[in-house]
Amino acid sequence: MADLERILLVENDPDISDLIARQALKPLGYRVDVAAEAGSAIKHAVQTPPDLVIANLSLPGLSGKDLLVALTSRGADVPLIILAAKGQEQDALQAFRLGASDVLFWPARDAEIVSVVERVIKQVREKRSRAALDAQIKQVNEELQRKVRELTTIVALGKAVVSITDRKVLLDKIVEGAAQMTGADMGWLLLRDDANKTFPLTAHRGLPEAWAKKMGQPLDDGVSALVALSGETLLIHGEPLAKFKVWNLGKSAAVTPIKVKQEVIGLLVMVRKTDKSFGNIEQTLLEAVSDFASISLVNERLFRALAQTAESARTGEKKKNELFESLRRMVYNELQTMRYPISLMMTEKTGDLTDQQREALAACESALDRLSGAVQRTTPQKR
Repeated sequence: MADLERILLVENDPDISDLIARQALKPLGYRVDVAAEAGSAIKHAVQTPPDLVIANLSLPGLSGKDLLVALTSRGADVPLIILAAKGQEQDALQAFRLGASDVLFWPARDAEIVSVVERVIKQVREKRSRAALDAQIKQVNEELQRKVRELTTIVALGKAVVSITDRKVLLDKIVEGAAQMTGADMGWLLLRDDANKTFPLTAHRGLPEAWAKKMGQPLDDGVSALVALSGETLLIHGEPLAKFKVWNLGKSAAVTPIKVKQEVIGLLVMVRKTDKSFGNIEQTLLEAVSDFASISLVNERLFRALAQTAESARTGEKKKNELFESLRRMVYNELQTMRYPISLMMTEKTGDLTDQQREALAACESALDRLSGAVQRTTPQKR
């Protein structure tokens, strides 16, 4: 038979102890410890907290009521059943007022002992179940709140990509959003300089002054170069990170490449001061953010190309139409690219969505479909 709850019996009469512990409770699977007086019972209860205490009112030294007060004063949230003799009804009533859970008037039969004990144990189990449920609900609520924050940040970044034209403001927002979603203490963005193939510091959040003053200059943190070569996200923490310069800033790092057609054009770095590793969820979120950054950078190139096209289109109607058609295809392709982060969230790989969140994402997806259709229907005007 499996062991059930642990019961502490405080009784100095060996016959009563034997009847309650050996004959009535142990055969049912309860683990019963016996103490002969209140002092040793208090010490035992502190060292090995029981699920239930059964104590005689008439103990030598401290009484059962004194034991109840002592346990309560030490913060021991343990139910207590009082053993009382006939004629001790007033003392039993006083024990109830002090917090006793039930009373057994002696002499008592085995069945009566078991009935009272199991009634109180049932309350213990129900209380334990409620506490476990409350803890589970709290954990679920915290997880839901975290996912809402992540989704809100993702949606905000998506809006920023299509609405913010100031390059610095946009990149700062991307770094800030990535740090918020991953719980990083600091982060920075390195964008490739095509002229000399280096990765200067372009945006940051929380960097100390000695590092932040390198804005616009190549930043050698030690780990980014590895990701620039591999093109794969790197999660590293603890002792393996100690060999790199970024160790001076924190004990855990995540580096995600920003790519266009498998070519690394930038690096998004997140750092935690503590040795708390970044996990798979953070990696998925960072990769979604890096896709947003890629879209924004491609859009910037597209707008720059549009400006140049507007000037060069004056050279001839035919060339203008050809360039217009090329740009139309570029815009269509970029709109398709913008669908990826939304599609990723719709798969719920980054976490479960509420109906309201799923409806909002579906609306964004429909808007992209309408824009794509409009772009496809657009053709150059012939004169």
